[in-house]
Amino acid sequence: MYLSRVLIDINNRKKMKDLTHVGAYHAWVESSFPNQTLNSEGLFPRKLWRIDKLNGNRYLLLISEDKPDLKQLEKYGIHNSAQSKEYQSFIDRLKIGDYLRFRLVANPVISKPNSGIRGRVLPHVTSEYQEKFLMDRSEKNGFLLNPDEFAVSEHEFVNFKHKGSKTPRLSKVTYEGKLTISDLDKFKNLLLKGMGKKKAYGFGMMTVIPIGE
Repeated sequence: MYLSRVLIDINNRKKMKDLTHVGAYHAWVESSFPNQTLNSEGLFPRKLWRIDKLNGNRYLLLISEDKPDLKQLEKYGIHNSAQSKEYQSFIDRLKIGDYLRFRLVANPVISKPNSGIRGRVLPHVTSEYQEKFLMDRSEKNGFLLNPDEFAVSEHEFVNFKHKGSKTPRLSKVTYEGKLTISDLDKFKNLLLKGMGKKKAYGFGMMTVIPIGE
């Protein structure tokens, strides 16, 4: 597994003109693996990615089974800003009881039933229910949360243009805080495969660092 990052060239208007919806970012990610092959299910290996904002800059952060082509990863990035490092050894050092700082981008939604059948899928739009969404899914994903030690740090809507002419918007919520690993296998699965819906479009990726780093 590899963890990669590139600084997005947000001041290049020509480049940014292409990145108006999360489907375009998905295409960028896929194009960074020009030599990838189909797996046993006839699909390309799944990647997790998200956009991080730091000190006025925007980064594309990526977790993948294979190392991306750094030149292709810089398609919409700053020249020589792409980096990639082996990630599996960090995952393997984690253990039950580890107390970690985390960041997660998710798409918290709720299905409103209609006459006993599955209804419309709607986003959680208040921080109270967004935080409850994560609390409700923490243990099944192998970690424990203290309500006082995490919060929603950002909420915005992003364009999702996939098929057809409509361009719906998706609710993008960034969580930051501290957690404790309670089930190692479930937690490793979360870090490598993500959480929730729309994983191919910039959601579900959690990263962690030990407290103090």
